[in-house]
Amino acid sequence: MKILLLGKGGQVGWELQRSLAPLGELVALDFDSAPLCGDFTNLAGLAETVRKVAPDIIVNAAAHTAVDKAESEPDLARTINALAPQVLAQEAQRLGAWLVHYSTDYVFDGAGKRPWREDDATAPLSVYGATKLEGERAIVASGCKHLIFRTSWVYGARGGNFAKTMLRLAQERDSMKVIADQFGAPTGADLLADITAHTLRVAMQKPEVAGTYHLVAGGVTTWHEYASTVIAYARARGVPIKVSQDAIEAVATSAFPTPAKRPHNSRLDTGKLQHTFGLTLPDWQVGVTRMLIEVLESGK
Repeated sequence: MKILLLGKGGQVGWELQRSLAPLGELVALDFDSAPLCGDFTNLAGLAETVRKVAPDIIVNAAAHTAVDKAESEPDLARTINALAPQVLAQEAQRLGAWLVHYSTDYVFDGAGKRPWREDDATAPLSVYGATKLEGERAIVASGCKHLIFRTSWVYGARGGNFAKTMLRLAQERDSMKVIADQFGAPTGADLLADITAHTLRVAMQKPEVAGTYHLVAGGVTTWHEYASTVIAYARARGVPIKVSQDAIEAVATSAFPTPAKRPHNSRLDTGKLQHTFGLTLPDWQVGVTRMLIEVLESGK
């Protein structure tokens, strides 16, 4: 079996190189790969690459994820998030290959408090959300065998992430302000990669499982609670934290104006995924703790 992975250099792509390797021959590309093309702005080159590799599975871990920047470069965001996945889907359909694609809670408007289900009405608030939704729809319309995973608040031990930023600021500042009216579940890139490998094993035997699924860690938190948890953990392990725990102020989203609107409710209902594939998703704190151990150990 041959697998084509695109976006290998990102947080999720990096973990997918590990989790997909036991499934078959892995061809992993990034935007600057050569001679094969992994550049999502080169649609003809992308299609040619799929034809040359002729994979059984295409896994797309590439995306334009700079949410605020997308507001000022909508054409680029659309090319990477919608048109490129459409090309991959069309080529997958021609080959009879599976396509795995990652989407986002930003396809919803973030209203209410109930976790979003896969069949809830979509209403993106941003260019990023709109282009990701267009990509989803193009994949479904192609008729290819697909697994679309909507996720949120993704982090990895490799590269920058929210927890690392909070740790740095906590060592520099006497006080901090963190948003407390957005709700979601921090989800590790390693968890996404491992679930992807598991679901592909099932899908290759049971093609009827094709479809869209919500995939996030268990539980729910806010950015403020997330930051407070990370800082308290680091303090307990001897990291020289400057900010006191009661000086981490909870504030509204409006305290940090941004070009793109963020959804307040990023809760995703993972019942369909868990039932279909026989999975139990760990609480968000389990993955965050593992990531912090890795980050703090590497910093010694």
